[in-house]
Amino acid sequence: MSRFERVRGRLRRAYQSRKESARADQRTSSEELTDVSEAARLASPAVPGPTAPPSAAVYGAEAPLDLHSSTASRDDADVPHGLRIAAAWCWRLIVIGVVAWALLRIVGTIKIVIIPLAIALLLSALLAPAVGWLLRARLPRSLATAVVLVGGLVAVIGTLTLVVNEFIRGVPELSEKSSEGVRQIQNWLKTGPLHLSDTQLDRYIDEAQAWINDNTSKFTSGALSTAATLAEVLTGTLLVLFATFFFLRDGNRIWRFLVRLLPVAARWKVDDAGRASWHTLGAYVRATVLVAFIDAVGIGIFLVIFDVPFAFPLAALVFLGAFIPIVGAALSGGVAVLVALVDSGPVTALIILGAVIGVQQIEGHVLQPLIMGRAVALHPLAVIIGIAAGVVLAGITGALVSVPLIAVLNTAIRRLAARRVPDTPPDAVVVASQAP
Repeated sequence: MSRFERVRGRLRRAYQSRKESARADQRTSSEELTDVSEAARLASPAVPGPTAPPSAAVYGAEAPLDLHSSTASRDDADVPHGLRIAAAWCWRLIVIGVVAWALLRIVGTIKIVIIPLAIALLLSALLAPAVGWLLRARLPRSLATAVVLVGGLVAVIGTLTLVVNEFIRGVPELSEKSSEGVRQIQNWLKTGPLHLSDTQLDRYIDEAQAWINDNTSKFTSGALSTAATLAEVLTGTLLVLFATFFFLRDGNRIWRFLVRLLPVAARWKVDDAGRASWHTLGAYVRATVLVAFIDAVGIGIFLVIFDVPFAFPLAALVFLGAFIPIVGAALSGGVAVLVALVDSGPVTALIILGAVIGVQQIEGHVLQPLIMGRAVALHPLAVIIGIAAGVVLAGITGALVSVPLIAVLNTAIRRLAARRVPDTPPDAVVVASQAP
């Protein structure tokens, strides 16, 4: 055999040996894949496997958790869904209540500052149009504000002086007629439907006198505490004057400064809500003054016609009481009815009562909707609740401030909740950004 044939035979044997090795490796890989597939098939939940008897104990396995997407543990999953929702609402309401309570405590602590500022805002909303007229007449802003503020003070002081002087002049006559009116009431209690005897009347009078004597200390302490707070009243009055002056002169700049403290994304919407709320406050205050003036004139005319004493002071009282919606005008009108009863008898008192009721009906159904409009329309229930809360928190001042505060919050919340972009002011400068 030649050398070439020997080399050829070796190459053939090497090729056959390599081929057999490749076939063996392929068979091994195929068997491994089959074993893996069989194991996966046995482990799949779709293919039932052998089951353990009921008494068999399986160690090392954990029970599956049946959790809801809104729960974090098995304990939460065992609680009914409605109870979980109620609990979530409860703790959130508790947090809101605690925050509101803390805010009320803070306001109560610094109410000597908060109340004058609130009154200054009301006065600023009332006097702002007058300042605007003087500014359009080319007066400097500081001078226009000073003129309006001084003029308002002169009007208030002059009105109070007239009321006090007329009241002082009419007190002696009213005291005499009050005694006669009390005797008429006693006679009516005896001869009227109640048929009270002199013994019963004397007993009721003695009980009333005893109650007054027992509570004299309370009345005296209240008067002393009122005298002790005279410094606070003077301080509050000065703060109202200074705050009103600067609100009228620099109110727009103060508001812009406060808006700049907010994030940029919130400035436009807050500015829009704030300006709409200021417009609502101004409309409310001016409309309330006009309605109060009409009430005072209407009731005052009837008081003058029937020659009821203290016609001007009672009309002024009606004017002031009308600033407390629904409640104030009714109470001040009741005082006028009592004075008419004591001075002129039950017939005149009934006529004055009818006049008061008629004026109130005209106010509620004609003047309020026509003058105030829908911008500051509030539900009577909201008004009553606001007045009650204001009286509890800050007395008469709270009753005066509560309703305009509710009107302002109503406008602000509606503006903030509205899904719209505020209009661009005409003097705004828009700078387009360029790509670097």
